[in-house]
Amino acid sequence: MIKARKIELLAPAKNLECGIEAVNHGADAIYIGAPRFSARAAVGNTIDDIAELVKYAHLFNVKVYVALNTILKDEELPEAELLIWKLYKVGIDALIIQDMGITMLNLPPIPLHASTQIDNRSPEKAKFLEDAGFSQIVLARELGLDEIRNISGKVSTPLEFFIHGALCVSYSGQCYLSEALSGRSANRGTCAQFCRLPYTLADSDGKVIKDKKHLLSLKDLNLSDRLEDLLDAGVSSLKIEGRLKDLPYVKNIVAFYRQKLDSIINRRPEYQRSSSGTCSYTFTPDAEKSFNRGFTRYFIDGRADDIWSVDSPKSIGEPIGRVKSVFDRFFVLSGTKKLNNGDGLCYLDDNKELRGVRVNRIDGEKIFPAEQHLKLKQGTFLYRNFDHEFDKVLSRKSAERKINVEISLREVEFGFVLEAMDEDFNSVSLVFDQKKEIAQKDQSENLKSNLSRTGNTVFNVSKVDINISQNWFIPASQVADWRRAITERLMQVRNLAYRNKEPKFEQTYHVFPEKEITYLGNVMNNKSRLFYEQHQSVVVEPAFERKHRDLVPLMFSRHCIKYSLGICPRVHKDNTKLKEPLFLLYNDTRLQLVFDCKECEMKVIKNA
Repeated sequence: MIKARKIELLAPAKNLECGIEAVNHGADAIYIGAPRFSARAAVGNTIDDIAELVKYAHLFNVKVYVALNTILKDEELPEAELLIWKLYKVGIDALIIQDMGITMLNLPPIPLHASTQIDNRSPEKAKFLEDAGFSQIVLARELGLDEIRNISGKVSTPLEFFIHGALCVSYSGQCYLSEALSGRSANRGTCAQFCRLPYTLADSDGKVIKDKKHLLSLKDLNLSDRLEDLLDAGVSSLKIEGRLKDLPYVKNIVAFYRQKLDSIINRRPEYQRSSSGTCSYTFTPDAEKSFNRGFTRYFIDGRADDIWSVDSPKSIGEPIGRVKSVFDRFFVLSGTKKLNNGDGLCYLDDNKELRGVRVNRIDGEKIFPAEQHLKLKQGTFLYRNFDHEFDKVLSRKSAERKINVEISLREVEFGFVLEAMDEDFNSVSLVFDQKKEIAQKDQSENLKSNLSRTGNTVFNVSKVDINISQNWFIPASQVADWRRAITERLMQVRNLAYRNKEPKFEQTYHVFPEKEITYLGNVMNNKSRLFYEQHQSVVVEPAFERKHRDLVPLMFSRHCIKYSLGICPRVHKDNTKLKEPLFLLYNDTRLQLVFDCKECEMKVIKNA
């Protein structure tokens, strides 16, 4: 007999509303920012809002993970400890952390997840974290299937992997560019996103190779066609990026991946959904209709040449078609997709600058733009980055999630018994005193219809059994009262049935894979230092945020500009001679590029 592995679709939540809609649209788990110390400092949430999300999510057996994944100062640790206890008391399912100093605090029995900010890309690191007591490990986005499979073979702890959304150009937790240039630390949740700026690429003689291009800006991840491969490689948690994204994004992308994942689970008995309920939608999910910079599979299949959004860091949306002809006040497209009044279109002009077009009116094939003197040309390819009708649908109630329930009515000597059992085998039984009188008409259909109504509850009655010996008359109002009573009681039972895992986090002393911890270990506080010393490593440098360093790599990236330009000496047969080192220039900022071909890695250094 196959033992099914539980699979979760993990969705982001900027706030309570996004979290609830992520549940409604099919998430198995939600991750949301803590009131403080989250890697998205701009989207902290109150304890009360998190408690409300927990209460709602747990009705569907959906888990709630809270991100407290920044590195902390010594003076912040007491506040963090108090916050963790408050989060535990409202029933969250796990805490996502980066700072190892947190493991040295007085913690409640709460699962800890190892954030991708810890830079989890090796079997040795994953095994260490498993032995240290972490309940889930968030892998680096840059890993390929073989690398994931290799890690999975060394650990039994569930592995989490990003499947959709924005990509950081640097390994997570290993980017210090924002801190060095502006004092806004990515490891402290305030990244200024210098990677999305336009840079000029020049060689050491000052020769311009690329002028004002977004050379560090990546496309967005989309692994919707590789989900089954990820599951087979050992991933159990499929994560959608987006704790800064708006409500329509969450609705659409969660529903999109819910349908993709369900189609796999329905034909693969070794995989099992980890939450309850069935979703219905008022729209057809489409990933291209939500914010995206164009899509890439990144490194899932090895190095590829389509990973950067070099012309623009803005959303381009879905491909529409080419301009067939241009007239004074309108143009005609060769595409087949239907456009709507109010749609937003965009295109790259002759200088590869992204330009916007708003559709004012559609008349047959004629598209009348709102902008005057639009410089569109025949053959220009257009994208739609705002679908007015699609957005209008998502602005309303767009999904409903229901838990299937079977109800049966049977008689006893002095009345009737109503029983209900939900899809998770929670069951309740209520006995009602009722005088029995024979009805003049058949009551079976009326009884089934009345007992099938669930109103605004989370339940959907999938089956009704009527087991009575006579055609007894029961007033419709009485049946309605019984139905309300049984569903209320079943709701109470579901609440009581949910059980949080409460592991006792114990101190460990096994060897950390690295003997010396440099600034790359992000040791910000004395508790974190103690953690590494306890695991037989020596902290030789504190976090970059505590002590800036000159002429050290500020970014470590698997993205290689030389490869993307087609001039990688290991792969491309190009005779282009560039006098290295190469530099990225932006206003007064000068960044040196170092290419480590042995590790197939690019590093960025601030040049004085």
